[in-house]
Amino acid sequence: MADAEHDEAGARSFLSCTIKVARLMDLGNAAYVPEVRRARHLADAVRKPLLEPAHLPEELFAPLMAAAVYDPDPSFCLWFVEPAVYAFGRRRVMTALLDYLRTGTDAEKAGAERAWYCAHVPLRADRSPAYAPDGSRDPSMDDSHDVKEAWRETLSRSARR
Repeated sequence: MADAEHDEAGARSFLSCTIKVARLMDLGNAAYVPEVRRARHLADAVRKPLLEPAHLPEELFAPLMAAAVYDPDPSFCLWFVEPAVYAFGRRRVMTALLDYLRTGTDAEKAGAERAWYCAHVPLRADRSPAYAPDGSRDPSMDDSHDVKEAWRETLSRSARR
């Protein structure tokens, strides 16, 4: 596939993912925004609302991970990863990214690698209401040592091929 076709397919995939997240957040589809900027506009629109609730609906997890993986800009995929880490836990987010690394297309693998860095976002009780009133949360949500080891092993195996 030519680079232009690949970039266009990636942009369509990212737009599709951001539309799904925006609809699940009941934020509309931003039809008034030119298509070339629509995905980034939607990503910006969902950024703050995703961090505001203490819990996110389960049906948002997969679309958040897909949007993070398909986001072509590593600076912005944090907008999807960070709320997922707060709401669903670092362990679950990293496991989802590991699944993309193991079974995804080349583009998804590259996106998972970009998002992996964001999954290490420092957690702060003042950043999200996903914490108990005393500023604590279940540590098992964020225990990810084994997932990190599996990530390293998977990268090592793919480098040997």
